[in-house]
Amino acid sequence: MSEQKRTREQRRKELQQQKQTKKPIKLWIKRIFITLIALGVLAGIGGGALFAFYASTAPELDETSLKDPISPKLLDANGDLFATVGAENREYVPYDEIPKQMEDAILATEDARFYDHMGVDFLRLGKAVLANFTSGFGSQGASTLTQQVIKNSFLTNEKTLKRKAQEAYLAIQLERKYEKEEIFEMYFNKVLMSGRIYGFGTAAQYFYGKELKDLTLDQFAVLAGMPQSPNNYNPFKNPDLAEKRRNIVLHLMNLHGKITEEEMKAAQAIPIEDTLLPEDQRVAKQNSKYDAFIDVVLDELEKHGDGDSISDGITIHTTLQPDAQKQVEATLNSDMFPTEDIQSAVAVIDTKTGAIAAVGGGRNYGAIRGYNYAYDMKLRSPGSTIKPLLDYGPAIEFLNWSTGHTIVDEEIKYTGTDQVVRNFSGKYRGAMTMREALYNSQNVPAVKTLKEVGTKNAKEFINRFGIDIGDVTESSAIGGTSKSMSPIQMAGAYAAFGNNGVHTEPYAINKIVYRDGKTEKNYRPESKPVMKDSTAYMVTDVLRDVLTKGTAKKAAVSGLDIAGKSGTSNYDSNQMSSWNLPKSAFPDVWFAGYTTNYSIAVWAGYPDIKTPMTTNEERYLPQKIFKQVMGNISDGKTTEKFKKPNSVVEATIEKGTDPLQLASEFTPDDMKYTELFVKGTEPTSVSEKYKKLELNAPTNLKVNYDEITSTATLSWDFEKPEDQDVDVKFEVSVAIDNGPNEVLQTTDQMGLIVQSLIPGSTYVFSVTAVSEDVRSEPTSISLTLEAVVEEDLEEIPPAENGGNENPGDSSNNGNGNNNGSGNGNGNGDGNGSDGSSEDNSGGTTSPGDIVPPTEPTEPEGSNP
Repeated sequence: MSEQKRTREQRRKELQQQKQTKKPIKLWIKRIFITLIALGVLAGIGGGALFAFYASTAPELDETSLKDPISPKLLDANGDLFATVGAENREYVPYDEIPKQMEDAILATEDARFYDHMGVDFLRLGKAVLANFTSGFGSQGASTLTQQVIKNSFLTNEKTLKRKAQEAYLAIQLERKYEKEEIFEMYFNKVLMSGRIYGFGTAAQYFYGKELKDLTLDQFAVLAGMPQSPNNYNPFKNPDLAEKRRNIVLHLMNLHGKITEEEMKAAQAIPIEDTLLPEDQRVAKQNSKYDAFIDVVLDELEKHGDGDSISDGITIHTTLQPDAQKQVEATLNSDMFPTEDIQSAVAVIDTKTGAIAAVGGGRNYGAIRGYNYAYDMKLRSPGSTIKPLLDYGPAIEFLNWSTGHTIVDEEIKYTGTDQVVRNFSGKYRGAMTMREALYNSQNVPAVKTLKEVGTKNAKEFINRFGIDIGDVTESSAIGGTSKSMSPIQMAGAYAAFGNNGVHTEPYAINKIVYRDGKTEKNYRPESKPVMKDSTAYMVTDVLRDVLTKGTAKKAAVSGLDIAGKSGTSNYDSNQMSSWNLPKSAFPDVWFAGYTTNYSIAVWAGYPDIKTPMTTNEERYLPQKIFKQVMGNISDGKTTEKFKKPNSVVEATIEKGTDPLQLASEFTPDDMKYTELFVKGTEPTSVSEKYKKLELNAPTNLKVNYDEITSTATLSWDFEKPEDQDVDVKFEVSVAIDNGPNEVLQTTDQMGLIVQSLIPGSTYVFSVTAVSEDVRSEPTSISLTLEAVVEEDLEEIPPAENGGNENPGDSSNNGNGNNNGSGNGNGNGDGNGSDGSSEDNSGGTTSPGDIVPPTEPTEPEGSNP
């Protein structure tokens, strides 16, 4: 009994302890619940108060603002207004003229419950709130068409609680004041479609050249999908993206019961490009200034996620330099073009900052053009303009090549194929320096260089510029890439060479300022080094030669230090045969050049790649455009020369040495050249190929005197230096009766006849071998003539010519022509004209006239 009693007591105590434990837990749960309710009430009151406060600061509804787009302001680099983008060309469509299927496409895509909500769709809002809790605020929106009209009319595009509260409040007010159909009409005509295209009616004319009522289901779907990302879904520029978006719209229409599955599939199967307005019918409407530049600005807004902000009345501070833009447009619209249909594009970039100064999107470019060749064109081959970016720049960067690095230009084939790498000239030039290979644009050395660099390094180098050319292969070395770059990208990349290796992605917007005048967003990209300053300068120095002795002499501007590279693409064999093109055909020509102020890239070609260029006038067109633009925009400005950094040294090299060696003091001038080296890699050994030139003295000097004609015939031998191809001449001089030594003549013969010697005198003849400024030791021989006695004179028979007593005297030869007797055979005839050489002009006064012998008097050892 006692054990049972104790057990019951213990159980009682345990139950009491459990009750005491449960009581606090229930109490705390109750307290927490009450607290949460209180907090919820307080949050609701606070949120309501905050909503009320934000609503009280919302702007008033204004019908003009509701119906018309708010034009943004565009300011140039000087802060001056140059354009507003608004509804100047808008096709306004009233609600009763909007096709029902067009409305269905829009509502299925943007706001399926439009006719059911009161301006704010709380069901859709709840889903968006849940998504924002899980993915972060602003990750998903729930704006109705009514809210979009409000935002585009009165508010900024920023994602803040204040803006969302004001948007919701004004949307409700708008629904109270206007009918649903009126609100839909506002949206329909106000929404930004692409670029400067507002409203669906304008877009129908722009993209299809039709009225809305004439469009088909697939075309309705294309337009309905565009407002979400106007420039990305522009079918002219991005047909692939636009087609994917169209198919999504068609799926949504089917999902909401607006079209059948069969209708959906049929419309999705239509190629989007087949239904667009043909390019030759897209007429440019030039009713605003600087349209090509404005298009780049609008695309840049889209790229930064601010495409919708164009409708918010923002102020856009751009990089436009009006004088440069005017010059570009004047050049593209001039009469310098060889044909009417050829197209061209120009991009002008600030070398130091990467800011886009001017854009030439094409000839006669206008607001309704659609395709900007300077910005949108990324499918045409860059030709040889890619060589500094893919071949030689990486060779210096990764391999420390000098500009004098030797490359052999010879016939080779692409690895693993039978295809021969050909040069434009069709010739191979043998061993040459990297400098010569680049400024002459030889293809074989470029391919060899890429192979040395390696495709991985080459791709990594060009990717530093933000340029994607696809897979890099050996043919990429000369422009054979699957992807290309636009003129703007190319000008930006070349600018880095002129800016010590520092690159800035080209940009057209400095900043945007929202409608409140205070909120700003900076657009300037950060600059970054993409190569060593040694690489940048060494490439630049070689590209200088392109304009002075290379392939782009027509691009040179007097007085400007310019570096640049030309480029020409080619058709492949399949294109040549299938399109029946002549051998001289080529599709694209480029020139990219830069100073320390500007970097300019120019492209020319025909819109249809099947239309070839064939003439030199077409080939040199980019160079001529560059020269005109660069010359004019640089006029009056100080343009500094490129400066060699301390990381680069110069060295005078002997041509043909491998590895490179310094030229010696004996290296001939035509075998010396000065090249650039990355500091620390320059050669230190001196070539010993050429030694000091030492000339042997003439040997076997002989003199033969003829008393009858008073002439002396000199002859000698000479042995040339071994292994040295030198031009040697012989200086002949004489000293008479111990008098001063006087030069008689310098001759390339090994013999000379000296006339009119005077009896009784002693002659010392000297012969010295001479090559430029090098002289041998002289070789001398003496000749003493006996004096003539009077008795001997009496025995001399009178001359047949009338009593001349000295037939060998050059001053008294009996015929008055002062030519002496020297005919070169020792038998004077009184005129001496037959034996004279071109060097013998009678310039000596003593001993007389000189002629080289035609037949030496001493056969042994002579060499006339």
